[in-house]
Amino acid sequence: MLPSQPLLHAAVFAVAVLQALASDTFTAAVYEHAVILPDATKKPVSPDDALTLMNKNMDVLEGAIKEAAQQGAHIIVTPEDGIYGWRFTREDIYPYLEDIPDPAVNWIPCTDPTRFARAPVQERLSCMARNNSIYVVANIGDKKPCNSSDPSCPSDGRYQYNTDVVFDPEGKLVARYHKYNLFMSESQFNYPKEPEAVTFETPFGKFGIFTCFDVLFHEPAVVLVSELQVDTVLFPTAWMNVLPFLTAVEFHSAWAMGMGVNFLAANTHYTTMSMTGSGIYAPDGARTYYYNMKTEEGRLLVAKLDSHPRLSPASLPAVNWSSYALSVESFSLNDHEFGGLIFYDPFTFTELTEPEGNLTVCQKDLCCHLSYKMAGKKEDEVYVLGAFDGLHVVEGQYYLQICTLLKCKSTDLNTCGQPVEMAQTKFEMFSLSGTFGTNYVFPEVLYSGVQLAPGEFEVLNDGRLINKVRPTKPVVTVTLFGRWYEKD
Repeated sequence: MLPSQPLLHAAVFAVAVLQALASDTFTAAVYEHAVILPDATKKPVSPDDALTLMNKNMDVLEGAIKEAAQQGAHIIVTPEDGIYGWRFTREDIYPYLEDIPDPAVNWIPCTDPTRFARAPVQERLSCMARNNSIYVVANIGDKKPCNSSDPSCPSDGRYQYNTDVVFDPEGKLVARYHKYNLFMSESQFNYPKEPEAVTFETPFGKFGIFTCFDVLFHEPAVVLVSELQVDTVLFPTAWMNVLPFLTAVEFHSAWAMGMGVNFLAANTHYTTMSMTGSGIYAPDGARTYYYNMKTEEGRLLVAKLDSHPRLSPASLPAVNWSSYALSVESFSLNDHEFGGLIFYDPFTFTELTEPEGNLTVCQKDLCCHLSYKMAGKKEDEVYVLGAFDGLHVVEGQYYLQICTLLKCKSTDLNTCGQPVEMAQTKFEMFSLSGTFGTNYVFPEVLYSGVQLAPGEFEVLNDGRLINKVRPTKPVVTVTLFGRWYEKD
């Protein structure tokens, strides 16, 4: 007699759990999704029309989830705004929202869809996870009623939250996270009253989750890693690239390295808004990543990771980010110091006028030291060493300390700091360090064509960022990006 479908599913799930328990590694997937956006409208659409649009996106996501499962993935992360897009006012987005319960209710929407309010999106996501025996991470909208007894209740009588959900391989809702650090254009959503630190246990480590802009702030990002000691961070995002430091692949890879965790970043793909760049990152570098501004295609990425990266032999030793820089006298200063802007921040620059040398540039309490030797400098390319020590105030307020070796857009020094993607000059060696006042420093090396350099550089425990490959590929930037959370 053939086993019943529930028993068969339970058996498959049990085997998957045992396989994961038997290994110190797991297979992760992220999907960069070219989101199907709603048509512009002057009034909210009906719930049925909203669901039609969401089902079109979920059709694509379901295909990626099935493929990931077939490749042996235990978990897949899909992007922020991946199910309905972002062209909304507060009123327009309401038909797309569902009431998402606290995971403590122990709910499998796939098998019990009518237990709570109508929730066809949660039901379908749950079934995707259950039918493919895989953890599914998605970003949707949550709605919660409120009334006048709550002084913070919006005038329309409801809270609306940008929300991540996680369904386990049985389809059970195991995590719900409300985004705390909303980007400036997210007027359709509310902030939760307190930042949430959401974690859940799996057979292959402890996981945490937050969304996009959250990564630049102490809560919840640093709390999850430094205090709650998660092994892996799940990161749905709709990231608009900003060269030279905040391009998705370089910053997310650097964040994983600086924090010593796995980082699964799934971006939306929409080149009109410079949205691309997804990856599976470990503390020792990118395992796989995708950056493509030339087409409008999505991409599935799959890679193997250590379940407990802090225990891995490849885990970075503790770094004293200011040790070397504080121990040496300033290198030679020259007559080429000048000011410039990077993402509206006023940097102090000094030009690399010789093919090799030692330079120091300072701003406030931060001094950046660079030793370098170029491998055939191109005459039409100019590089500078830059320092910024201050409060960034454009799309949010956060305190930065940045040391950077940077290619300028042209030989005109007024272009230094403007976005650059291509370069020709290689380096025989570089060593970059700074007198950082923070322990949260993220190392970035970006090659020509927005290419990462996994395994081609290292951070010494005295805080120096050095190259391991001689010569390097053509360099766009070598950066130590510091976040001084305590001064925000």
